[in-house]
Amino acid sequence: MEQSLLSEMSDPGLWASWAEQVRAWAESSLFTTATLIELSIILVAALIAWPIALRLEQQFEFILNRPSRYPVMDRLWNTLRDIDFPSVWLFLQWISVLITSGMGVRNTTLVVTTSLLTAWVIVRMATIVVPNPFWSRTIATTAWIIAALNIVGLLDRTMLVLSDASITLGQVTVSALTIIQGLIALGILLWVTTVLGQLIEGRLKNSSSLSPSIQVLSAKLIRIVLGAFAFLSALAIVGVDLTALAVIGGAIGVGLGFGLQKIFANLVSGFILLLDKSIKPGDVIAVQNYYGRVDSLGARYVSVTTRDGIEHLIPNEELIVNRVENWSHSQNLLRLRKKIGVHYKADIHKARELCLEAAAETTRILKDPKAVCLLSDFGDSSVVLEMRFWIDDPMNGRANVTSELLTRIWDKFHANGIEIPYPQMDLHLRSSSLKTPAGGLYADDSEVE
Repeated sequence: MEQSLLSEMSDPGLWASWAEQVRAWAESSLFTTATLIELSIILVAALIAWPIALRLEQQFEFILNRPSRYPVMDRLWNTLRDIDFPSVWLFLQWISVLITSGMGVRNTTLVVTTSLLTAWVIVRMATIVVPNPFWSRTIATTAWIIAALNIVGLLDRTMLVLSDASITLGQVTVSALTIIQGLIALGILLWVTTVLGQLIEGRLKNSSSLSPSIQVLSAKLIRIVLGAFAFLSALAIVGVDLTALAVIGGAIGVGLGFGLQKIFANLVSGFILLLDKSIKPGDVIAVQNYYGRVDSLGARYVSVTTRDGIEHLIPNEELIVNRVENWSHSQNLLRLRKKIGVHYKADIHKARELCLEAAAETTRILKDPKAVCLLSDFGDSSVVLEMRFWIDDPMNGRANVTSELLTRIWDKFHANGIEIPYPQMDLHLRSSSLKTPAGGLYADDSEVE
């Protein structure tokens, strides 16, 4: 059998027959006047698109070189710059397809080229705009499949098959084609609303007339409204009756009420925090045994970063029901206290004077309100002084300013002979001879005072 196959393949007549078939196909399909006209149209469209794309690229470069307040717009301009040539070429190809279709002229090659260009543009946009690799590959694969079906003439038949694959839920009929169209429409609308939401959020953040909490609240409400609009618009595009969502929405609401109580409690608490302005981005708050700066207010939690660089995600509900210290709610002033012990033989007045000099030389300690040094207590081993001083930047930490102050006090005390005592205990031993009830003696009893 193998020898028969080899003999057939080595037969010159067989190769001549295949060459004749290829030549006949090329003469009937490829080297025809209609095909040459289509190829000429494709070439002319590409030649026209090239200088236009170069001009557009220069404009995009000019826009990107200007300072921008919206990173999302920079990303959009970068994307358009990268796909300017295929986009312009695709636009000219679509015009050619519409003109030839209206004139009743053969345009098979134009349709094939247009399908490939469309898939190319979609794939490039997906790889640039969509950061998730899975969704980017999914969009690219879908685009190439649609282009291939359109080239071989099976796109309409495939859509008919998907339309027939349907199920009926009450009075609503859902087909596979409807689901695919809905997902595509939802993805496009979500992308558009996301870009629009980021633009509006950027404009709100640059508004000096709005407080930070109102800016965050407005941005969240806008994102929710735009997301709901995208979802409902996608359903309306595919022909879903929106009145049917009323019953479904009621059932979902009951389920959410029981199963997602904590989540909704945090959502409501988040809106309360934004409305009453008790906590806003940039505030320094103390919760339990740590403190930090509020970086952002999320829908479910508040992001607080401590001086150690640890980011704590605190549920909004905890900030509503628990006690929270906000060091910068109405002002940034914060008073710190530090106790200092000096020897009983030291000059207390001189020690207090040196403490105040050290406070005046410390960078972050305010001159107004001025620092004070009080005689706090007579301790077991030292006279206790207490330094009370003010800072107006608690977000920069407390330990560093206290360390600088104590270092200066240490240097001044040593330079002026002020002794800082260490704890010590004096033991007094007393020996006595005590008689026992029977007349005996304890051998060397000792009492410790």
